Amino acid sequence: MSRQSAFWLNGTPTTALPLPSRAVEFGDGVFETLLLHRGEIQFLDLHLERLAQGLAVLALPDCLAAVRQHIDTVSGTITQRPPQWAALRLTVIRGAGERGYAPAANAEPDILITVTEIQRNCAALSSAATMGTADIRLARQPALARIKHLNRLEQVIAAAQAQSNHLDECLMLDQDGQVVSVIAGNVFLLSEGELLTPALVNCGVAGTRRRLVIEKWAPALGLGVREVQLSMSDLGAAAEVFYSNSLHGVRPVSRIGNHVWGDHTVCAALFQQYLEDIA
Repeated sequence: MSRQSAFWLNGTPTTALPLPSRAVEFGDGVFETLLLHRGEIQFLDLHLERLAQGLAVLALPDCLAAVRQHIDTVSGTITQRPPQWAALRLTVIRGAGERGYAPAANAEPDILITVTEIQRNCAALSSAATMGTADIRLARQPALARIKHLNRLEQVIAAAQAQSNHLDECLMLDQDGQVVSVIAGNVFLLSEGELLTPALVNCGVAGTRRRLVIEKWAPALGLGVREVQLSMSDLGAAAEVFYSNSLHGVRPVSRIGNHVWGDHTVCAALFQQYLEDIA
């Protein structure tokens, strides 16, 4: 398998989307980004649980059985010559109907799977990231908070800023200046012996690795985790800062603007927990 992406639509190899597509017209759908290691999908059940939540929020048909079937089809194809590491993007798109916003009553969703070989260097992944703060602020929309819907223009704009400033990532704030996330992941800070992470009440995506930090990896280290409202002042006073991401696991942060951190002990221990869980 080359490093170019391969695509499957509803279980069949493809190079094109059917038109009209509500993904193109309205961003009407949800997606997941999964990590493959030697052809094995990591933490699939957690991704499917979040996918189910997104389907319910957008009132999309329950297509999890079809999703699993198509994932099995793709997995059977790539395991013939599996790459060491790959990213699998799973996109569920509401089926097309008549022109306009209103969804068709009985349209079956399209399931698009994209697999792209990626390079991963554990030493590089565990190295500390240099970050800035995104100029664009995340809009507050509680109804869409925590799910991974297709509308990602805020992240696109922030990623362009990070790229032009040669940054590894950017911190993203909401309209009130409260900390929400990074562009492609969730943020944590260590304060007085416990981990704190934004509660994601009004915006942001509840990541699968975030869930593993909260429910498994941090408890294994004897660390408590609280979901709270966080300000930039809280961040500046933290002993450690790191972020979680579906492809990276957890990564320490060395700098955000003028804030600098040199201790990454807890993040290193969490990263080791992550490595032990990779199949």
